[in-house]
Amino acid sequence: MSKEITLIPLNIAILTISDTRTEENDTSGQSLVKNLIAAGHHNIDKKIVTDDIYQIRAVVSAWIADAKVQIIITTGGTGVTGRDGTPEAIQPLLDKQLEGFGELFRNLSYEEIKTSALHSRAIAGVANGTYVFCLPGSSGACRTAWDNILQAQLDNRTRPCNFAEMMPRLLET
Repeated sequence: MSKEITLIPLNIAILTISDTRTEENDTSGQSLVKNLIAAGHHNIDKKIVTDDIYQIRAVVSAWIADAKVQIIITTGGTGVTGRDGTPEAIQPLLDKQLEGFGELFRNLSYEEIKTSALHSRAIAGVANGTYVFCLPGSSGACRTAWDNILQAQLDNRTRPCNFAEMMPRLLET
């Protein structure tokens, strides 16, 4: 008889990157918080910063250094226009980049928005044992990433493998 595996809730911080969003109209950030709580995880923090590389780095760096934060999900600033600079802000902080995340995300997006998926520079990686996922700012893109990638990969019960069970900080919870 096999032992049933129970979900290990993760501590997830959400960062919305936008020059125009507020707590009242941050549909992407609110959607991510709602989804992660519904999946059994903890929203340990949520912030909004402007599209400024140094503000983004300041918040994400503090979360990476905080042993209580296991996962960081950002939304916004991954496009190719104006002040979009999330990848440039985050990449120098990463110890390892997960190239497959961006590739898979754009492939899934292509099914929904066709060649407009090329505009996404979604990235992911690991920094100090903390997983960081950078998503586009649209609520549709956040839904695509959560429903088709993150929900399963942040669940230690997903087989054959998942990000949750590979987290160095998972054993510290």
